Amino acid sequence: MSPTREELLLRLDAPAASWLDEALAEATAGRADDNVAAARWELRFASAGRYCGQDHADAVRTLLLREAGAGLTTLTRLYQRGTAAERRAVLLALPDRVTGPGALPLVEDALRTNDTRLVAAAVGPYAAAHLDPHAWRHAVLKCLFTGVPVDAVDSLAARAHGDTELARMLADFAAERTAAGRPVPADLHRALTLTGEES
Repeated sequence: MSPTREELLLRLDAPAASWLDEALAEATAGRADDNVAAARWELRFASAGRYCGQDHADAVRTLLLREAGAGLTTLTRLYQRGTAAERRAVLLALPDRVTGPGALPLVEDALRTNDTRLVAAAVGPYAAAHLDPHAWRHAVLKCLFTGVPVDAVDSLAARAHGDTELARMLADFAAERTAAGRPVPADLHRALTLTGEES
């Protein structure tokens, strides 16, 4: 769970905390600006890592999105124009900001990359709630292919249970790796076990 505003302010040094206070005030002031024109707080979104440190950047950015009431239009714009770090923050914010499947194109785009931080963020609660079975199975395989731990896949146990098609895909992937003389990821066996099928 992301830290609250108060928790985050306690973790930052004085200059960063002051910067965050100003950024959140701008985000609140721009709360109704979910349109094509970039609001002023979006510049803060982009520079969060520089002013608050990379360790806090995700939390700062998701908090800004919440305070601004960012909707799908704004989230899409920030994702499309953003760096990998900014895209990751948008993906992490999706469960809190978007109730329906409208943001799936952002998840699908992230899953087409080989950036492990984006892939890990893309398979969170939003994907668990909205990806259809076919796309979700391929997201699990994407994690195995790129080395993202399957623990990153939200609701893995619940969605994998009884999924014989996922079990088949995992078994095929393991067979391909073995035939090529490559190791089979340990996470693959774990995911296969969760389907309830014999490994």
